[in-house]
Amino acid sequence: MDLLIINPNTTVSMTKKIDEAAKKVASLNTKITAVNPSDGPVSIEGYFDEVFAVPGMIGEMQKHPNADAYIIACFDDTGLDAARCVSNAPVIGIGEAAFHIASLVAGTFTVVTTLSRSIPAIKHNLGKYGLLTRCAGIRASEVPVLDLEKNGSDAYQKISDEIGRALLDDRAEAIVLGCAGMADLAASLSAKHHIPVIDGVSAAVKLSEAIVQLGIGTSKWGGYRRPVAKEFKGIFAPFSPK
Repeated sequence: MDLLIINPNTTVSMTKKIDEAAKKVASLNTKITAVNPSDGPVSIEGYFDEVFAVPGMIGEMQKHPNADAYIIACFDDTGLDAARCVSNAPVIGIGEAAFHIASLVAGTFTVVTTLSRSIPAIKHNLGKYGLLTRCAGIRASEVPVLDLEKNGSDAYQKISDEIGRALLDDRAEAIVLGCAGMADLAASLSAKHHIPVIDGVSAAVKLSEAIVQLGIGTSKWGGYRRPVAKEFKGIFAPFSPK
């Protein structure tokens, strides 16, 4: 089984971290390939960044048309619906995957993300996925995404402190880490706080494997149908649906 994991931002060190987290949980017969576009934002922190990340992300899918499943490794599930339109294979967002896994092991969960500007997008997605009532809170650690890549930053402590507040104030029964760049922190934070801490990258890998093994692909009967053939102009000409 071949899984393509796309980090929609252009930070290679984060892609490497995502790759390592995915390979730790993947089955022996699963090949993990993690990539990122060369064009786009270095991090995705809000709606504006998302728009400029999607073309590069779709471009990576076009470069790897034979993957058995695709994973979008941005917690906001950047461009997820668009990505599902261009593939018959399953396309899994790490945010949606983490929410569903959390809902299977806990009555309520709190999301601990990076910056507060990400909270509206996460709340919107939870409502879209029908899981808003299971979410006890969405908390920002106020850690910029790129600080997760810096040695010696206080990112871990800030995230841990926010988890502590979630347990006390939200009475959360599980924690969802709200950034792909936190993928390497889940195990240690879970051990420290004695609560399930879900990383979306790992969750997406296992869900992707299950869906592929079940022989299920992306439905093409509704909004995820193939795009209508038309001409795209200018720099988007390579994306013209055929």
